[in-house]
Amino acid sequence: MNAGYLRWSSEEEFAGGRPVPPWMPGFDEQFGERGMPLVLVHNIGAKSGLERINPLFFQPVDNGWAVFGTHGGSPRDPAWYRNLMANPRVTVEVGTQTESAVARLAQGEERERIWAKEVALVPKFAEFEAASGRQVPVVVLERVDG
Repeated sequence: MNAGYLRWSSEEEFAGGRPVPPWMPGFDEQFGERGMPLVLVHNIGAKSGLERINPLFFQPVDNGWAVFGTHGGSPRDPAWYRNLMANPRVTVEVGTQTESAVARLAQGEERERIWAKEVALVPKFAEFEAASGRQVPVVVLERVDG
């Protein structure tokens, strides 16, 4: 990552097995050549107990960040979401900083407010939610001191 951005993978890199991020139509108009604004979320696997690192789109919120379980429109929640719900203590790399945080599911008005703002920023997320047939989880990663 480059201070919180990960450049788009070329078609050749993606075909060669580079996992993220493939170029996605509609995203480049907003984020340009810098690529995708991401946080790296270090978490523990719910079943394996192994450390995982997930690059995720984010939205700054109050005392942390919101991340979105779109899973590209899949009908299943992403594995990272299940990991965070089972083991909510995480480490977040954002920009050039590393912070400790605790994950929690946003619900009700909080979820709707955060989701509406994210869909306004990244309209493709609304398409992912519609395609998935499920409500996309919005997870808040709240900073913890020390």
